[in-house]
Amino acid sequence: MTTPRKILESRGIRPLKRLGQSFLGDRNVISKIISILDILCDDVVIEIGAGVGIMTEEIARYAGRVIAIEIDPYMVKILRERLKDYLNVEIVHADILAFDFSSVKHSLTNKKVKVIGNIPYYISSQILFRLIDYRSDISCMILMFQKELADRLTAGPGTRKYGIPSVIVDMYTICTREMIIPGDCFYPAPKIISAVLKMVVRDTPQIDLKDHELFFKIVRISFSKRRKTLLNNLRSLTRQGYTEKDINQALQISGIDGSRRGETLSTEELGTLSNAFLLVKYS
Repeated sequence: MTTPRKILESRGIRPLKRLGQSFLGDRNVISKIISILDILCDDVVIEIGAGVGIMTEEIARYAGRVIAIEIDPYMVKILRERLKDYLNVEIVHADILAFDFSSVKHSLTNKKVKVIGNIPYYISSQILFRLIDYRSDISCMILMFQKELADRLTAGPGTRKYGIPSVIVDMYTICTREMIIPGDCFYPAPKIISAVLKMVVRDTPQIDLKDHELFFKIVRISFSKRRKTLLNNLRSLTRQGYTEKDINQALQISGIDGSRRGETLSTEELGTLSNAFLLVKYS
């Protein structure tokens, strides 16, 4: 059976630590991950970090079109060689952090794309936030994270791991943990445990946000100093044109006690608070 190790060794290629390369080779695990995505025959699937193409090949059996994105030119060469007979596969040599997801909607139906990937753990948060920026073009994401980050992304209010990523993911997606994957399923085997998350992008955010950028700002400020009260953290807004009166008024409008800590606020409460600041700004 072809494995990432055999493919790379036959070409004298070693995985690059600087790119965080660790290739999933367990075909049973790969099949389970793909089944979670529930691929239809007219789906456009974008794979992040296609590597040597073992998962890409499996996806291509089900999807109408597969766009395999890979930054490593050596992997791109392998992908083009191994998948040359798959006419529904497009190999793209690109940095995922510069890729325009809005450019690949289905040309006929304008159907949103599905995203799958064993993403590099050292830039996984950056990739996730970029995907959320393109949420209007994406219907669902199946992504593999370091378990520690997956725990943070699925954490709830009042818990130690609840933070900015938890709130942002919860506002825009319905996120569930699907699988835990041990290190020995990869080559080379990492010293960490991985987790697969399914994120179904909401048709609309959890609440009707009036200003998305302001929401991000309020979330960041609310968690900026976890040991301080929400009111104390929000006082940093005085450097951005808000007065103490404005801050207290926004808290009053949203019905939130400023003596609470930011980590106790739900996603809905933080969204309501950001809307309240917008009302205060234009009142």
